[in-house]
Amino acid sequence: MIIIAGTIDFEDEKHRNTALEQSRPLQQATRDDESGCLAYCFAADPCVSTRIQVYELWTTGQSLDDHFDHDNYHNMRKTLGGNGMVGSDTRKFRIDADDPVYGEDRIASSKFWSVEGD
Repeated sequence: MIIIAGTIDFEDEKHRNTALEQSRPLQQATRDDESGCLAYCFAADPCVSTRIQVYELWTTGQSLDDHFDHDNYHNMRKTLGGNGMVGSDTRKFRIDADDPVYGEDRIASSKFWSVEGD
């Protein structure tokens, strides 16, 4: 799996809010129409009024490459760029293990039981 995580900054809160509202249909279309998309969320940062937090989850590199060629991706870039975007910092991460945060004892842990054992 691949995680995309990052931030997008705007001139002001008004532009950020407009970008979010205009991007909602594209976020939904990406979730509904693109194979391999498990999560696609662009949301207001609760602590920085001019920032969007980005979270995406893709099953494979091919599904992410297909997204980069999709109209949803190109239209999202136009939407964000046309609303006073001043910068962004997004990163991709390949996942080698995937486990729940809480163990069977209901205690949160950083341990990856599936690869580290008990």
